[in-house]
Amino acid sequence: MKKVISALLAGALALTAFAGCSSSAAASSSASAGNSSASSAAVKTLVIGASPTPHEIILKEAAKLLKAKGIDLQIKEFSDYVLPNMALSNKELDANYFQHLPYLDDFNKNKGTDLVSAGAIHYEPFGIYAGKTKKIADLKDGATIAVPNDTTNEARALLLLQTQGLIKLKDGAGITATKNDIVENKKNLKFAEIEAAQLARSLPDVDLAVINGNYALQGNLKVSDALAVEADNSLAAKTYANIIAVRKGDESRPEIKELVAVLKSDEMKTFIKNTFQGAVVPVQ
Repeated sequence: MKKVISALLAGALALTAFAGCSSSAAASSSASAGNSSASSAAVKTLVIGASPTPHEIILKEAAKLLKAKGIDLQIKEFSDYVLPNMALSNKELDANYFQHLPYLDDFNKNKGTDLVSAGAIHYEPFGIYAGKTKKIADLKDGATIAVPNDTTNEARALLLLQTQGLIKLKDGAGITATKNDIVENKKNLKFAEIEAAQLARSLPDVDLAVINGNYALQGNLKVSDALAVEADNSLAAKTYANIIAVRKGDESRPEIKELVAVLKSDEMKTFIKNTFQGAVVPVQ
């Protein structure tokens, strides 16, 4: 009988010990799950709209740096200039990266949106590229030059042509200039106003084209191929820096500030310079 009682006691002790181990394992597992959940909660998601080149390329590199700071940057690609601003205004995005401030100001005015800049990141130098005429000096009387057909970028193109002595704009025309502001045109140049994204394709049909850096890249053109390029200290370079746009008030959000800080970091400046070889220039 004593042997039976001893066996029962030993079994009970073994079950108790096993139960204790299971409870400890469960507690450990529960704590681990809690830590994992806390870690996931600490990661903040930031959804940003961007043009494919160069903006999305830049953001993909920045995402690596932001991940280490607890920010998951999700990038949505847009191929036009209207939808990303409407998506931002409608709270489908936290920010976008594709435009300069004059364009944004004009957009707000025309669409009734209330978007602002959270920071300037880079500018894309406009260049004059050869079409049927291979040198600026060889332009003949009545030659045709293609320029962007939107107000802000057409002004920029005309300012660059003015620096090359091809035309003269009336005083004060500045960043709102149109071809109607040309007061001197000694070669009787003609201007073909074409959608910015189509300018590179127009080269076989015109003598010269003035093309924005991102569209030059998409058209497999290099800045080193350009006959003339905007100077770093030009009015255009200072005015047309590409920005991170957000809804008014969101520029003070910590994750937005972190995004801008990363994009303006030395690491990203080096990446931009090495990747785009002058077609995209970081803002200092």
